[in-house]
Amino acid sequence: MASDKFVNANGLRLHYLDYGNDGAPWAVCVHGLSGNAHNFDALAGVLAAKYHVISVDVRGRGDSNWGPPTEYLPQNYVTDLAKMLELLNVARASLIGTSMGGIISMMYAGGWPERVERLVVNDVGPEIDPVGAARIASYVGEAPERFKDIGEVVKYYKENYPAMAKLADSVVAEQVKWSVKPGTDGNLAWKMDPNVRRPLRGGTAQQRLDLWVPYARIASPLLIVRGADSDILDRATASRMCKVLKRAKVVEVPGVGHAPSLMEAEALDAIKEFFGI
Repeated sequence: MASDKFVNANGLRLHYLDYGNDGAPWAVCVHGLSGNAHNFDALAGVLAAKYHVISVDVRGRGDSNWGPPTEYLPQNYVTDLAKMLELLNVARASLIGTSMGGIISMMYAGGWPERVERLVVNDVGPEIDPVGAARIASYVGEAPERFKDIGEVVKYYKENYPAMAKLADSVVAEQVKWSVKPGTDGNLAWKMDPNVRRPLRGGTAQQRLDLWVPYARIASPLLIVRGADSDILDRATASRMCKVLKRAKVVEVPGVGHAPSLMEAEALDAIKEFFGI
């Protein structure tokens, strides 16, 4: 059972889940664009056998504070992560990042290579397929503001998240309940700051980053998990990632788009081997 904990970093109160195992090596999980710390509950239960696992809520999501509307940028997410780990006295950790969390993790690992023991990047790379990027911008930017009940939330996720489409409604409900909160009108509202979605909705181009630069500085072993049907991480980019970093390897999850849950047999077996569990 995870404990809810908070740190004050860069002017914000940031939330994380602590799955325990004090004294063990650290493993830090970072969620995707519209995700939250609970996305890693199942995987954390596996890793906690040998690791002190924490899963963070990126600013503006979950139970972390909302930030200034113009500061929802990868660079700030990375400095938040760095400050959080500094405050927790985490000198070295393994990182697991899904989608946006993978970008944050790659940037952190490239900025502080000596602090990263190993890195798992879930269905993302230094280049993103524009077709998938447009799809995400559409469903995130045009998401409803309110839902009458958890059933409507489940329907939204199953229609827009390929990895959830085949899951039972009860399974999806258990996962997505952490994404919403009771609204003032009796409906359910997103926990995520609406300003996270507004640049996507408005089509405002954020500053483009050459992620190959920090990627090339990564010194740790790297496991790349790719959904075989992904429209975010194409095979050519995954192949280039392995050429740039010789210690990188790819595992594909068949029949899954963006992004694998990491509990699929192919992904989980690879992660357990990677972490020596």
